[in-house]
Amino acid sequence: MQQEEFPVKLAAPALRALANANINSLEQLTKYSEKEIAALHGIGNNAMAELKKALHQKKLSFLKT
Repeated sequence: MQQEEFPVKLAAPALRALANANINSLEQLTKYSEKEIAALHGIGNNAMAELKKALHQKKLSFLKT
């Protein structure tokens, strides 16, 4: 897994949740809605905030539903 793609502050459970969903980069996150990612076991409010911030910094966003 390319953990360097994800924010450093992302906790291990969140990284595992993304890995289990075969999501290995911020670019892959753009194929999913916020709701879909938030529903993953291991993704909490802090992880969502960090992912949103990281996406925003790369001028990316979650899939709009």
